[in-house]
Amino acid sequence: MRAHSRRRILYATGLFATTGLVTACGSTDTGDRYRSEEAGYVSGNGVTTEIAPADRSEPVEFTGTSYDGERFDSTDHWGSVLVVNVWYASCPPCRVEAPDLQAIHEEYADQGVSFIGINVRDSAGPAGAFEETYGITYPSLPDSDAEIMYQLRGQVAPNAVPTTLVLDHDGRAAGRISGAIDPSILRSMLDAVLAEGAA
Repeated sequence: MRAHSRRRILYATGLFATTGLVTACGSTDTGDRYRSEEAGYVSGNGVTTEIAPADRSEPVEFTGTSYDGERFDSTDHWGSVLVVNVWYASCPPCRVEAPDLQAIHEEYADQGVSFIGINVRDSAGPAGAFEETYGITYPSLPDSDAEIMYQLRGQVAPNAVPTTLVLDHDGRAAGRISGAIDPSILRSMLDAVLAEGAA
């Protein structure tokens, strides 16, 4: 699998590997990395990864309960596009990207694109304050015990905070942005995946 900073990978290349992308996100390491209060955020550098439809792995399945007490199941969103954003309130790049994520959420909602946050550290108070500050209207799932992060291991496992994943109409990982999003790149990813569903 190729990763390019600030540049889309052309689907036509067909040069994608599906293993060995993130060796640091094993089953035990994932929990340790995101639970640690001393580690700070694991910084991404804006590298984007896109996966051709033929090279995508099995559908991503995860569940959780939002801060508002609503049950979430990723399989309920199969048939549409789901954006998954990993964040926590005191993470500097999470604050930078928050307004752009909300804007894109609003822009693509009528095209059947849903957003879900996964908060790897915060209790309801700090998470709610963050969402109020930045006007975030899509839900987030608390994951301080890294259970959801463990379920997201695999082809494009989150390897930084923030990380944003795009899941296609079949629930498969189609792309990942490690670090704060570039809005134009996320829009480009969404447009490409939406076009697949319309084909």
